Amino acid sequence: MPINKTPITCDWSAPGRIRRGERAGKEIKKTKSTAAVNKSRLYKHKNFKWHGIKTERYKPIKGSWADIVRQTLIGNKGETCKFHLRYFEIASGGCSSFERHKHEHVVICVRGKGKVAVGTKSHVMNFMDTLYISPSTPHQLRNPFKSPFGFFCIVNAKRDKPKILND
Repeated sequence: MPINKTPITCDWSAPGRIRRGERAGKEIKKTKSTAAVNKSRLYKHKNFKWHGIKTERYKPIKGSWADIVRQTLIGNKGETCKFHLRYFEIASGGCSSFERHKHEHVVICVRGKGKVAVGTKSHVMNFMDTLYISPSTPHQLRNPFKSPFGFFCIVNAKRDKPKILND
């Protein structure tokens, strides 16, 4: 089978054109160490749990957050992608910490609904609503509703620590 020497990307470029920073014919080499760890995987979903993914506390230390758990779907098992995909679920009455950080992230509501404070604005997120949080923007996600509020959160794999803000 011939090897495709075109880099795989989600960025569009005109056919035959090379994007800035790329070289023609450059390919990603797999070594024994990355091939053994970085394998393609399918995580089967049932009731907002994914087989092989453990549910963890939102953060390892106590804080101003409440009734929120996290599952890291992509980013904890040797993947070399530049992002992590996590699923968070906030129970009724719960919230994330009120924080800001230099990294950006994307939040996609996939269960129930919730409220999000971003900067000086407040919004209700419903199923499949998508939120982009820009760098250094104060934000907090809350669930004042009766049903669980579940969302995917996509962040850079390399990121700074959040600065917790006063509520």
